[in-house]
Amino acid sequence: MTDTTKGPASYFPSIEKKYGRPIAEWKDLIRSSPLTKHMELVNWLKSEHGLGHGHANALVADTLKAS
Repeated sequence: MTDTTKGPASYFPSIEKKYGRPIAEWKDLIRSSPLTKHMELVNWLKSEHGLGHGHANALVADTLKAS
């Protein structure tokens, strides 16, 4: 039986493939942003870095959860 990644992390392989940056780099960007609210960060990733809503949401959710 194989373990399947669930939740926001399930998006990580496609995020790295589509945008060409490792997840650690995206998380560092989120942590270094002066923004702190979930949707502010999602909108920032979408407008400044061209991420789609689902990918931005997954990155922000996982990053804030770990903080």
